[in-house]
Amino acid sequence: RYIAGLLEGLPPMDWKSIFLPDVPLLEIILRGSVMYITLFVLLRLVLKRQTGSLRMTDLLLITLIADASQNAMAGAYTSIPNGIVLAGTIIFWSYAFDWLGYRFAWFRHLTEPSPLPLIQDGKLLRRNLRQELITEDEVKSQLREQGLEEWTQVKEAFMESDGHISVIPYEGKQKGRGKRKDK
Repeated sequence: RYIAGLLEGLPPMDWKSIFLPDVPLLEIILRGSVMYITLFVLLRLVLKRQTGSLRMTDLLLITLIADASQNAMAGAYTSIPNGIVLAGTIIFWSYAFDWLGYRFAWFRHLTEPSPLPLIQDGKLLRRNLRQELITEDEVKSQLREQGLEEWTQVKEAFMESDGHISVIPYEGKQKGRGKRKDK
């Protein structure tokens, strides 16, 4: 009785708009596919180091699923099946890119950038720093974290595909300090 009294004051529910798709499912799949691939390409070209420890596909997947699910949950203009199909499409593309990258080296080179040299034989490669908008101070900070004081102590340093900087010091110049960051 108490629950019936609470439900009495609520407006009637339109179950059809909640559970039946209001947009053709093929359109949702196409929109999800186009958005995923477009955002992936843009992020791959523009953002390399900003993704941090998350892989770019992980960041993209989380962002798009959150947006797709929000629309279905809020009920603003789509039904639950619309959100489920869109989230499924996004998950499919994320898995497909990971699978293709694992299976085919040429595809992995398209989806994950190669390590970018920042220091070579103790010399700072300023052109590569400019390309990724990395300052000399940021490089020095990474070297200090490795126990190194100057880039002249570094045989090689790379910005990895996940945005981290790995450092390989010269054997005789670091005095027992400084190990590779990626180990």
